[in-house]
Amino acid sequence: MDKKNLNLAIVLVILGIALWHWGPLFIVTILVISFLIFFHELGHFLAAKQLGVCVNVFSIGFGEKIYTKKFKETTYALSAIPLGGYVQLKGQDDADPTLKNYDKDSYNMLSPWGRIYILFAGPFFNLILAFFIYIALGFIGVEKLAPTIGTVMENSAAQSANLMPNDKILSINDKKIKEWDDISKLVTLESMSLEILRDNEILNLTLTPKIGDAKTLFGEDIKKPLIGITPNGEFVRVYHKGLSAIPYAFNESIEASKLIIISLEKLVTGVVPVKEMGGIVAITDITTKAASISLSVLLVLTALISVNLGILNLFPLPVLDGGHIAFNLYEVIFKKPVSDRVFAGLSYAGMGLLFMLMAFTIVNDFLRMFGAYN
Repeated sequence: MDKKNLNLAIVLVILGIALWHWGPLFIVTILVISFLIFFHELGHFLAAKQLGVCVNVFSIGFGEKIYTKKFKETTYALSAIPLGGYVQLKGQDDADPTLKNYDKDSYNMLSPWGRIYILFAGPFFNLILAFFIYIALGFIGVEKLAPTIGTVMENSAAQSANLMPNDKILSINDKKIKEWDDISKLVTLESMSLEILRDNEILNLTLTPKIGDAKTLFGEDIKKPLIGITPNGEFVRVYHKGLSAIPYAFNESIEASKLIIISLEKLVTGVVPVKEMGGIVAITDITTKAASISLSVLLVLTALISVNLGILNLFPLPVLDGGHIAFNLYEVIFKKPVSDRVFAGLSYAGMGLLFMLMAFTIVNDFLRMFGAYN
């Protein structure tokens, strides 16, 4: 068996094991990941074409090519490992940082700003894709916790105001409440007017929240204004149709971006333990489970992964788009490119760090899946 067939056989065995573990919905995960990568690389591809740069290869997947089709100067390929992808431009190849080409249709012949435009296009396409997914979700509707009270804490502001289990909060200070998360956004230490639905009767109550103990999304203990209620576990489908879908999609995209950046900060500062880091196995597991729940849940996760790809690729790590952007910004500022030796050294170091990080997260995923951290 030659090397190409051996590699393909290994990939097929891995895919077979994945299908056995996750079932047929694993195919949905592969399609989601492949589409997100395709869209990212499409951004690079279209930007390069716009600036007249030759694209040698447009591949979905890494490793051995299992299907190729050449059209004009570009070879389009499906490769054996469907967990990545790349666009290889004339004069630019991450696999060989020393590669240079000075033909008129080469990446190297562009100004630094032209190269930055191509590099930024990939992450931008991921961010804009997430924005359009959120618009679609606005019309499809998303399952959210209903603003219906499950329990009322003792000695809380809610108990003092005579709120009761199964009360549905309709508005706070005349602002409509659609879902449970809307409540916390409006809670301050100031007096609040609540409109609630109780036994088919609308009531108006007033309460003043009290400072209490709470936890952040990352498990940090904090003090914050609290009403003193918990949800009853009911769900409601929330829609954002018409023009309201646009601000909804924009806000969701911003919040998803902030979540990723804050998560990285918490990881670096040690708030989130390293054992919580997830890689491709964790993404596969979560995406497959999301696909089994509903289309809206799958789309929410797809949008979040797309934002993740966009934001992380902008980090200034050599080999990533952000690293190449940093090199080009250096050239803009200092009027000269980074030396070939430094560029190659940092690129190989970045490549090694990226591979080590991928290997670590994969091992971490398996340890977590098999209960090693319990």
